[in-house]
Amino acid sequence: MGAPDFLVIGHLAKDKTAEGWRLGGTAAYASLTASRLGLRAAVLTSAASDLDPSLLLPDIDVRLLPASETTTFENIYGPKGRLQYVWARAGNIAASDVPREFLGAKVVLLGPLVGEVEEDAARCFPRSLLAISPQGWLRTVLPDGRVAQLSPRQWRPRLLLERSRVLFVSEEDLPPTEVEETLARWTAQVPVLAVTRGAGGARLWSEGRWRQVPAIPGEEIDPTGAGDVFAAAFLSRYVETGNAWQAALFAAAAASISLEAPGTAAIPSRRQVEERLRAYEASATSQEG
Repeated sequence: MGAPDFLVIGHLAKDKTAEGWRLGGTAAYASLTASRLGLRAAVLTSAASDLDPSLLLPDIDVRLLPASETTTFENIYGPKGRLQYVWARAGNIAASDVPREFLGAKVVLLGPLVGEVEEDAARCFPRSLLAISPQGWLRTVLPDGRVAQLSPRQWRPRLLLERSRVLFVSEEDLPPTEVEETLARWTAQVPVLAVTRGAGGARLWSEGRWRQVPAIPGEEIDPTGAGDVFAAAFLSRYVETGNAWQAALFAAAAASISLEAPGTAAIPSRRQVEERLRAYEASATSQEG
């Protein structure tokens, strides 16, 4: 098949719900987004035999490292935000696990859920547009399974930040007292940084300055995975245009659509994203007039 257009490295997860479980994780949401936007997508992951990628991601080239169990999450949303638990964890993913044919991927997103992607994986892609979503490196799992926030001061990945061209982080993943300090450190190391803020849109660092990316309206049914959809849509557009602002608007439109059904059901096609973006721009123009 040759090198993919878009490769995601990280765990596919089982997300527990009242109805059972559904597919989750950055690798799932980002690869599906890239695929629906017309790219040849691939995933390098680790899971047990209870997860069958050929059924869950039939159009995506999934390479699965065997594990005794599949990473399993439970998300509980309440007035104070999300409470998250990890009930099982698959194995780590290292540079030596990357298939030779994946080394030439145009875009690579390292998206760990529980710190499973080892830093040396960044060495494998010197010619790729390499991006990182550090959420899984910024969390720790407590003995009762509850996920707790890790201070970014404790995460000092020299190689990852040196090799990456784009970094995506949710404002929820940063302690409020450390946001500006952390972003100042990261913007000194990574050319492009996007901070997603839910209903507050996103902040984009590019060409040495911050810009506010608007939140494009959508009917929110399930916010799970919206940040991963944003990241994949951004990278898909950025590799085409080289324009971070255009990529951010495109990503905001994609994320707004992805909210409108549970799980991965509403991940949009390119046509849907373009239509949503045109409608938003027309509305914004009419309001300005």
